[in-house]
Amino acid sequence: MKLYIAEKPSLGRAIADALPKPHKKMDGHIIVGNGDVVSWCIGHLLELAEPDDYHERYKKWNLADLPIAPDTWQLKAKAKTRKQLTLLKKLIKQASQLVHAGDPDREGQLLVDEVISEAKVSKTKLDTTERLLISDLNLNAVKKALNNLKANRDFIPLSVSALARSRADWLIGMNLTRAYTIKGKQGGYTGVLSVGRVQTPILGLVVRRDLEIENFVSRPFFEVIAENITEQGEPFQAKWLPSEACLPYQDEDGRVLHKGLCENVISRITGQQGQVLSVEEKTKKQAPPLPYNLSALQIDAAKLFKMPAKKVLDICQSLYEKHKLITYPRSDNRYLPKEHFFEAAQVLSAMENNKGQTRELIASADTSRKHKCWNDKKVEAHHAIIPTSKKLKSASLGFEEEKIYGLICRQYLALFYPDYIYHDTTVLVEIAGGKFKATAKRESQLGFKVLMGKSELKDEATLPALSKGQSFTCQQGRLVEKQTEPPQHFNDASLLSAMTGIARYVDDTEIKKILRDTDGLGTEATRAGIIELLFKRGFLQRQGKHILATETGKALINVLPEKLTKPDMTALWESQLTHIAEKHGSYSSFMTPLLNELQGHIALASKTPVSGFSNLPSPKQKPFKRRYKRKAKTTS
Repeated sequence: MKLYIAEKPSLGRAIADALPKPHKKMDGHIIVGNGDVVSWCIGHLLELAEPDDYHERYKKWNLADLPIAPDTWQLKAKAKTRKQLTLLKKLIKQASQLVHAGDPDREGQLLVDEVISEAKVSKTKLDTTERLLISDLNLNAVKKALNNLKANRDFIPLSVSALARSRADWLIGMNLTRAYTIKGKQGGYTGVLSVGRVQTPILGLVVRRDLEIENFVSRPFFEVIAENITEQGEPFQAKWLPSEACLPYQDEDGRVLHKGLCENVISRITGQQGQVLSVEEKTKKQAPPLPYNLSALQIDAAKLFKMPAKKVLDICQSLYEKHKLITYPRSDNRYLPKEHFFEAAQVLSAMENNKGQTRELIASADTSRKHKCWNDKKVEAHHAIIPTSKKLKSASLGFEEEKIYGLICRQYLALFYPDYIYHDTTVLVEIAGGKFKATAKRESQLGFKVLMGKSELKDEATLPALSKGQSFTCQQGRLVEKQTEPPQHFNDASLLSAMTGIARYVDDTEIKKILRDTDGLGTEATRAGIIELLFKRGFLQRQGKHILATETGKALINVLPEKLTKPDMTALWESQLTHIAEKHGSYSSFMTPLLNELQGHIALASKTPVSGFSNLPSPKQKPFKRRYKRKAKTTS
């Protein structure tokens, strides 16, 4: 008997639909026509044991017991799904052949692998276990995946990476949360002060941004605009470019802070002859964007619809599992397999049927156009999020589902539209020994921008036909006074963008280099949940569209060592975990230094002054109970 182990019931049912009939639906599994069986997990059936599972004394939180670091790690069955775990272990032992059908990512790999391991199967059965990779729940896609099974042993590094991450989370979270909660209690704070390797640096980003805004002092700065006219009577403007001699009067961003300097420039250029030094015209093309991964979709949905990241993920899960209208949504990849290119006509037909985009826009697509996203070398366990070829019959989408489905459809449709083409003109001129610059932009082809709402070609800041050496007159100089502005508070889109582009906030230049390829704080599957967690813990709050830190959040960041509040360390961890998944790193090379660092963190925590926790508002959070799940999984 061959046993297919899916990650969740919806995936199990999709697999069974592609296998021989008739089907016999049992409690927790399906027996298909040829005697094979499909069963499933319900998210993680196993979780890392709590400290008091290792020893009774850990029930009481005590600094002297820290750090708690198990020599032999234990897993225990989750109470709510114990029955399904028992069934799976029984089926695994009965099966002659196993097929791992977890989601196509490192957490999905670990989730099923740990159940197989818990069943203590023979080495022979382990070595012959196959891997089924499904990113589209529609029947034809599942059948295609069933005909392309891989060896599960080739995916073990994904499991090891997920295992290292979950244990790292446990060690940092369990130990430092206990340490700082104890110190907080000594200072009079009654709530739990949770610390996590990802959540704490995110909170640190927000706290530092809030502080930067709070301490910001606006300063005036000045620009000079030369109002010019050619000998043919054609007006144009040019902006002054301060020389090196002006550096003492500029800030770090090159803005002129001295009004008198600008007034002097104006008096020198008004009424003077000028000359064109150079004219540079460039034709520029902007290709349609890559299809979405989860973070890119969440960022756009936050900008366009003010939709929180967690809601976007939940809607995507519904579109994937319930409606089968999109491919696997927890993807961090923005490329597609070459074979998908030949399915474009069916996908566009389904998109039209499902009203993902208008008939007119779909009719203008050119399915022979091949975007750079079709690249097998850049596709690994999963690919970009795109619409499927599933056509809705009677069931309709909810209002918010329509929005997200339409966004995914628009991004996919853009792949078959022409480039956006425009012409940039840059003119450098000289007036009374000073340099000035004039620019213009002229659109010549809207291309895919039509999908984004552009309806007509435009010229921006037009210039007359100017040529090198041409003379003109500066009729007058004009002073423009502006004020420096503070950075904006984070919102859903900008905080997600900060998490995916974390290298911008990293100080160490070597880590910056590493992160250019493995950029990201948290994973596609966890980012939304971590942001929501910080709200639930009372560390973040919303003010309109802005996200700010609470007094408790600020206090926690202020007492923690700076290293724990910045993304450098945890971002480097994500890089190392990726190396493990890609077979370039090892479990021990990741965990050994981490354990050494943990000792130092606990020593610092024990010396933390308790005064930093006094006068904090009473916590509104529910009683704290930490559970170290690998990843929150949607079930159906």
